[in-house]
Amino acid sequence: MTRSERLHLLSAPSTEERLANLAKLIEQETESPVIRPRFANNHIHTTYSFSPYTPAAAVYFAREAGLNTAGIMDHDSIGGAGEFRRAGEIAGIAVTCGMECRADMSQTALADQRFNNPDQTGVAYMAIHSVMPDKYDFLQERFAPLRERRNMRNRAMIQKINGLTPPLGITLDFDADVLPLSQYHAGGAVTERHLLWALAGKLLDVFGSEGITAALERLSTPLADSQKKKLLAGGDNLPYDLLGILKAELVEKFYIPATDECLTLRELVALSDQAGAILCYPYLGDVGESVTGDKRTQQFEDCFLDELFAMLKAEGIRGITYMPSRNTNAQIARLQALCAQYGMVEISGEDINSPGQSFICEKLEDPRFSHLVDATWNLIERERKG
Repeated sequence: MTRSERLHLLSAPSTEERLANLAKLIEQETESPVIRPRFANNHIHTTYSFSPYTPAAAVYFAREAGLNTAGIMDHDSIGGAGEFRRAGEIAGIAVTCGMECRADMSQTALADQRFNNPDQTGVAYMAIHSVMPDKYDFLQERFAPLRERRNMRNRAMIQKINGLTPPLGITLDFDADVLPLSQYHAGGAVTERHLLWALAGKLLDVFGSEGITAALERLSTPLADSQKKKLLAGGDNLPYDLLGILKAELVEKFYIPATDECLTLRELVALSDQAGAILCYPYLGDVGESVTGDKRTQQFEDCFLDELFAMLKAEGIRGITYMPSRNTNAQIARLQALCAQYGMVEISGEDINSPGQSFICEKLEDPRFSHLVDATWNLIERERKG
């Protein structure tokens, strides 16, 4: 059975169907995947935010890659955590469950800085790690009105996108073109990626792979040679390659700042404590050539990192999460030194939201990162104890 066929089975309409198909796929294996215990990944997105993977599929393909642990991390939703945990039990994979969201930093000492958010100053992404299982419903209820507010902004951004696309003869409808791409009906979030995914689909339908670069130029979206080469190569990952380029190059033309849907940092600290979770700041670091292909060269926290750590500690943040493959050795050395200085927990996670990405971060084989795998098991154990 091909990977696409297995993914299709694990993308069945209901949770129960997906879990049943997961069990069948594992039962039919002639040999189990080779486990690589020196690796972990705590930042796997699912269809409850944006990803080709349902929670059951995320567990299955993490296991297939050699992971014996997996961590869910969706935007503004922890709606997939129950399925993710049940899938872990079926697959024999230990899991840790969390979610991420944007936080309003306007009441902090660094209110006007650009944190880890390419699109907006004064607003940072935060990761709520290791949520206690009996608190999933609590967080879902708390974020439900925030997801609704986000959709108001999403609708307004669709109108701005439609203001860009008359030269292409394309229009998007939020209810008809965007919502069906999401798990909104099941408590999932609709993100900017969903808007761009709908646009990418229409662009490919109308112009095909051969005409896509010319179509982007008509959108006044300049492409680097490397981006043109990727699009011309086509292949199964073409829609995701196009999505990454649109996210890097087009978002600033239609983005509306997130305000009403953001909790303040202090509200988020209190909420995470109520959920028995560990609130972490996801370090991005200044970006040169984007590893994931969806970010421009841009400066983020490195010029004020010392001040950032002091502020985070003062505000009650307990940990830092980062992606070793994304940063230079110098960035990582500085980050780890500051984590030690301020007593911050270090958590790793490679941002998985497209089929071309590996669930395994080979950089974790470096002894400098062995503690990140230990940290994952600590998260798993605290969730088991509840």
